[in-house]
Amino acid sequence: MGEKVVAGQARLSDRRRYREKLQKCLVGLERLLDEKRFDRPKNLMGLEIELNLAGADGTPRMLNGPVLERIASRDFQTELAMFNLEVNIAPHRLGGRVLDQLAEELRTSLAYADRKAGEVDAGIVMIGILPTLGRDDLVSSNLSEADRYTLLNDQIVAARGEDFHLDIEGVEHLVCTSKSIVPEAACTSVQLHLQVTPGRFADVWNAAQAACAAQIAVGANSPFLFGHELWRESRPPLFLQATDTRPPELQAQGVRPRTWFGERWISSAYDLFEENLRFFPSLLPICDDEEPLEILDAGGIPRLAELVLHNGTVYRWNRPVYDIADGVPHLRVENRVLPAGPTITDVIANAAFYYGLVRALAEEPRPVWTRLPFEAAEANFDAACRHGIDARFVWPRRGRYGGTGEVDAVTLVRDELLPLAAAGLDAWGVEAADRDLYLGVIEERCRRRVNGASWQAATFRRFLESGLSREDALAATTRRYAELMHAGEPVHTWPVGLPEPVPLG
Repeated sequence: MGEKVVAGQARLSDRRRYREKLQKCLVGLERLLDEKRFDRPKNLMGLEIELNLAGADGTPRMLNGPVLERIASRDFQTELAMFNLEVNIAPHRLGGRVLDQLAEELRTSLAYADRKAGEVDAGIVMIGILPTLGRDDLVSSNLSEADRYTLLNDQIVAARGEDFHLDIEGVEHLVCTSKSIVPEAACTSVQLHLQVTPGRFADVWNAAQAACAAQIAVGANSPFLFGHELWRESRPPLFLQATDTRPPELQAQGVRPRTWFGERWISSAYDLFEENLRFFPSLLPICDDEEPLEILDAGGIPRLAELVLHNGTVYRWNRPVYDIADGVPHLRVENRVLPAGPTITDVIANAAFYYGLVRALAEEPRPVWTRLPFEAAEANFDAACRHGIDARFVWPRRGRYGGTGEVDAVTLVRDELLPLAAAGLDAWGVEAADRDLYLGVIEERCRRRVNGASWQAATFRRFLESGLSREDALAATTRRYAELMHAGEPVHTWPVGLPEPVPLG
């Protein structure tokens, strides 16, 4: 789920001490910002992908422990449930042939992981939500065998005080309850990191918030949950409801959910960390021995451990990150919007679109967030999740009269955002061949109005029409998806359906 909670003796009752440490960490962060102690620009980006394990029949396999033992690489880690794992790609400098380099590294890593998973009759599936997941798969007994997941689950359940209620109405309507946060494990994502200086942070975060609706529109890949066809990108409503510590009374009072789009444009990275402390009570009040202000007074760099831990339990779609590398602090924007998959080419195309677009939007003379109400950006995000590539957005009009108007997502991406993304990649120094190849994938999705979600839904319907039961159609869709995913051609080229054997009669 992104946070790295250290297991051990946690003084969970000492919330006052933890709050005091959090405030000291926030003061420490403010001093670091005021004293300009952060790393210089390095144009560094990073990539993490959450993955599913499934068998040859397309159903989930609770085997991440044995698979990780066989992979034996620190690049691969556990995730929340036993059918999840995560691959982390080392930071790269944006420029040159970085996109092709990332693609090759991912192909090598995932092919190796898939071979190792095959030793226990499992395989890697890179998809937003595995269509064959059932409610019985997402129970607390299938939490990964790591104390941090159990601790996090226990604390969110205690804060909630009652069962979690899932209610998502899309193409179909899903209503169910859960006694744990494990349904969140159905959501597997791509996380894109961008290291930025404090002076550029607000512009980059604001740009990422404005851009995330377009990211989802072209990249949606999660239309199914528990056998129901829901939103084109069902991860955001599922994540929100599966981690919601608010009972109905607190929701009615306007208390913010921990999975949060936000509520305003910002002027500093400090704004986000301060909001996280002001709006959200601690879930994991584990105190570090470090005294951050004493470390600063002595000329050192504090880890700000409590602030980092707390920040990791607030699930913003664009999250601020404080970290230290080689003894020097830095800030990152972590973009958590995109689902995993469908193919490595698609993942890198999504990354190219994001990094290029954010650079261009952040450097516009009249930034989009000065012309677009924040509420409209949030509504765009919701529309993209619901409707995917068929969404319509509110967006600032070009021309002398200004204002905003409604526009088809495909038209906006093709006519306005892709040229901006290309200019942004040029500004990063990315080679033209990489730029054109991967932005061309986004352009073709727009031209054909196809993304992973639309392909899954169309293929599922084709199997239903062929006579398969609903359960068998979902399994057949998953098997076909996995086959095409491993073949590697981008999703806009995939044929719908497959001549799978259909029962006679």
